[in-house]
Amino acid sequence: MTQLRDVAIVGAGLLGLAAGRAIAARGRDVVLLEQAEVGSERAGSKGTCRIFRLGYPDPGYVTAARRAGELWRELEAETGRRILLPTPHLTFGTGLRGVHDAMRAAGAPCELLPAAEVAQRFPAISVGGPALLEPESCVTAVDEALAAMAAGVPDIRTGVRVTSLTDDGRQVTLRTSQGPVTARVAVITAGPWSSGLLACVGVAVPGRPTLEQAAYLRPADHLRPADNPAKSDDAAKEDQAAPIFICHGDQSPYGLPVPASPLYKIGIHHSGPAIDPDAQDQAADAALVARLADAATRLLPGYDPQPVKTERCIYDNSPDEDFILDRAGNVVVGSGTSGHGFKFGPMFGEWLATLAVGQPGVAPDPRFALDRFAPRQLAPGPFG
Repeated sequence: MTQLRDVAIVGAGLLGLAAGRAIAARGRDVVLLEQAEVGSERAGSKGTCRIFRLGYPDPGYVTAARRAGELWRELEAETGRRILLPTPHLTFGTGLRGVHDAMRAAGAPCELLPAAEVAQRFPAISVGGPALLEPESCVTAVDEALAAMAAGVPDIRTGVRVTSLTDDGRQVTLRTSQGPVTARVAVITAGPWSSGLLACVGVAVPGRPTLEQAAYLRPADHLRPADNPAKSDDAAKEDQAAPIFICHGDQSPYGLPVPASPLYKIGIHHSGPAIDPDAQDQAADAALVARLADAATRLLPGYDPQPVKTERCIYDNSPDEDFILDRAGNVVVGSGTSGHGFKFGPMFGEWLATLAVGQPGVAPDPRFALDRFAPRQLAPGPFG
């Protein structure tokens, strides 16, 4: 007879690992099923690094990011892993004012810098105007984050693909490549594969997965420490270091330094093509790489605009770029991270655990519910 688990989670990306850790911490029996492996090349939760920032044009998101930062630091203290690496962050472009207003409304520290001061303090980046400086931003080390989360999940099964599920009102049965799994509650955090699984139980999750392009740049020759022997290595490295940046505008290029490396990662938010997640081509897209090189030429004089390596990353997009966190029957949905969810990792875990097993905890705001896609008006919550 198949063992009845308290909770079965599908997908061991950031959301699944965070949910598994939070549910296990509440004393529940949980199994986490992953079709590939943690950090798989075809998954959204992979790569070297992500941006942790507070800068959103919405005070609710700013507040949530600050709370997520506290939870990340608690996880660091618990596991002894260094996950958040403090790094200054610059916001600029046409959306600067909205981000500035939201951060001030949420009481988050920030400083509006004139163009001349930006150029003086951050010579490796060319903003061409004022910028908003965040002192509490960080680069997130992806491998450390995933390992810290995974350490809190006692039963992770990799190489197990879930092909369908049913909810009979008492329990959920998941049919997998290694036989059935039954649980009182199922949590679906399978990224762009979620919508197909959820359709099995009549839950419609709108979305459009895209395959994004990132590139890694090396410092330009003229800013390398060896080119200025009069300076110490530390001083030269400080001069050439670039901050995190996001340009809020019609196109949204972003960039961040890679931990323990001289390389710098860049991308353009939501620039990749729509794809079938089972038909991913991880080869570089020449047109997108050319766009990244053009952005680097304009914005990053401290770096060679021709990438030394490239990377593809799948986005699990919701129609409005807000997350999808909800429960239907005995099935919990965690999806729609839309390329900006990694920073909220441990908070996703708390939200999904509350949806799955209740007990004291923070529930997600109605803003993230499935019924926002229905033609009715939701009452404003703490995010609204």
